[in-house]
Amino acid sequence: MIHIGDLDGRCLIQQFSNLHLSASPFQLHEKYILNFTLFNCSSSADRRTLSGPIACLSVPDYPVYFTSSDRSISQLDVFSCSKIFDIFSVGFQIFDNGLQLYWSKPMCKNCESKGNYCRLKDNNNTRNYETECHDINNKHHNPGAWEKLKVPGVILCISLVLLVVIALYHVHRSNKLKKEDEVRIENFLEDYIALKPARYSYADIKKITNQFREKLGQGGYGTVFKGKLSNEIYVAVKVLDNNNLKGNGEEFINEVGTIGRIHHVNVVRLVGYCADGFRRALVYEFLPNDSLEKFISLGNQKKHSLGWEELEGIALGIAKGIEYLHGGCDKRILHFDIKPHNILLDNNLNPKIADFGLAKLCSKEQSAVSMTTARGTMGYIAPEVFSRNFGNVSYKSDVYSFGMLLLEMVGGKKNIDVKEQNTSQAYFPEWVYNRLNQGEELGIQIDEEDDTKIAKKLTIVGLWCIQWYPIDRPSMNIVVQMLEGNGETLTMPPNPFASTNPMKTNATKHGKGLNSELEVISELGES
Repeated sequence: MIHIGDLDGRCLIQQFSNLHLSASPFQLHEKYILNFTLFNCSSSADRRTLSGPIACLSVPDYPVYFTSSDRSISQLDVFSCSKIFDIFSVGFQIFDNGLQLYWSKPMCKNCESKGNYCRLKDNNNTRNYETECHDINNKHHNPGAWEKLKVPGVILCISLVLLVVIALYHVHRSNKLKKEDEVRIENFLEDYIALKPARYSYADIKKITNQFREKLGQGGYGTVFKGKLSNEIYVAVKVLDNNNLKGNGEEFINEVGTIGRIHHVNVVRLVGYCADGFRRALVYEFLPNDSLEKFISLGNQKKHSLGWEELEGIALGIAKGIEYLHGGCDKRILHFDIKPHNILLDNNLNPKIADFGLAKLCSKEQSAVSMTTARGTMGYIAPEVFSRNFGNVSYKSDVYSFGMLLLEMVGGKKNIDVKEQNTSQAYFPEWVYNRLNQGEELGIQIDEEDDTKIAKKLTIVGLWCIQWYPIDRPSMNIVVQMLEGNGETLTMPPNPFASTNPMKTNATKHGKGLNSELEVISELGES
């Protein structure tokens, strides 16, 4: 005998609405087996011909009644009632929230007492529920063999499931990475369009710099902040100083007018600019290694070590950048502020010329520009920029600045030190020229012989570039050739520091002859 009920108190009638025992060996332990129909009625109706209500199915104002399904509908008071469902082949016990089932002939007691188990016979007569006693030790049904196969089978199934899960994970991850790559590429291409350069509003500048959160440095014309166009492109944003109106306008026009047209590996790229009322900013590509000055200055506590081969590569890159400015664009660009601070380094220590605030444009056919005031940084300014007695200002002025930069890279200190009372003792270019001219070594601690050759080559090229008169200086095209060579064929230049020198007098005559042939021109944009 089996007693069926619901311990959770749920309505058993609803659970057994589709109860069918025709395919089961169990039968209801009840004399009368009937079919019942359930109705949902309103509380105001007369229910004398119906049984109930059924508490577990009823709700307030809508009780549920039942009656035998074989009764005629005309005999029932079912006005304002609706049929819910039928229950087939059950007894009245189901309405008491319980059932009793029995199996008339299980005949398993003696079988199980012998250690075997009882089961239904496997035959085609589904209505003949006969049992048989299964011998566990029967060789035909040996469970030991099954047990031996079960463990490897389970392991195999688990392994297959794991392989399928891993394969699905890799497919999902691969698709996800491909989509992320596509989004990254699209974002990069959208940002790359901005490298033309683009014009930004001041609100854009605030967003790019995250409200000017990370400051990189302070310059003469403004402050530089780190910014980000997207997850792929970082930029350096120079916000120009509003208090310096003259410098502000001049630097802004020079930067956008010159660097905006330049595309060279050794010239920093102008990504965009902002001219929003009195607010102005310049957006450059971001170079994480900062400037060359922090690598070569001995007085800098944050000094990093650079090998001589690296210095040679940096020097050659700067020379090629200046050469491009002088002859690679549709207009000749004179920088006028070549110095270590304005040479930025990327991740691979590739140099990029920056800060074109003092630059001027002129025609490539004309070799000199007129200037009302000297411009540049003390220690790197060519003599003719100070006084026209030494010649006209031209592209050779950048050559002089580059020569001073080379000598500073070799000597590792400023070419002029205002802290020294006797500046002649602190002037490295003259000191190193005198040593080389007397056949002495550079006087710099260098371990490798090949490094000594590099240092000497950089020094001699630098001394050629700082010749006092522009005519004696090589062009940047010649400088690049000198740096690309091994330095063995280089000769010492004339002494650029001697006040009385026959060679200097001769150079002066040649300089005057050349300057008479050069027409002094106005920079582009002047009236």
